[in-house]
Amino acid sequence: MSVTVVLLLAAVGLLIAALGTGHAGLAWGSVALSAVAATLILRRWRRSWLQRQDVLEDELVLLLEDESVDAEPGEQPLQLGSVTAAQEVEPGLASAENTQSGDTEPGEEDTDAADLLVVYELVDEVLVVDEHPRYHLARCRCPDHARAERLPVREARELGFTPCNRCRPDTTLARKHRAARATAAGSS
Repeated sequence: MSVTVVLLLAAVGLLIAALGTGHAGLAWGSVALSAVAATLILRRWRRSWLQRQDVLEDELVLLLEDESVDAEPGEQPLQLGSVTAAQEVEPGLASAENTQSGDTEPGEEDTDAADLLVVYELVDEVLVVDEHPRYHLARCRCPDHARAERLPVREARELGFTPCNRCRPDTTLARKHRAARATAAGSS
């Protein structure tokens, strides 16, 4: 913070000197120092914002883990994905698909427009594998975890990766972000 204050005071001093002497170089020096100070302020603000988001995310993960631990032993935790028509009509095909998860490429998740807008704002990491079109959540069984790389979901989208239909990362991340936002708004 003190570096920022010193830079701003120097910028003001250069601006006063530029106005008093009429030298344009001093004015440009003032602009440059102001830009450096603004950059430092924005970087500090972004870092604190990301730390707040990480804390909210960690709290949400702990909450979700607690809910899955509290479930009855025979009870399965709530799945976020929806049932497809193939699973409703022909359960044999659905089970065959699950056994061959490593052999076939998963389909693309049909992302809701509202979820897509939320996802483009997120910095949460997803897994991608070179030369495979989908990105996945860390818990997904589809990607080869030995070759998978972690990327922010926004960057994965920009690089042309699309969401996996099995782990439904867009829906999951958007729901998690909304829950964290609601929790933060409720505690304020």
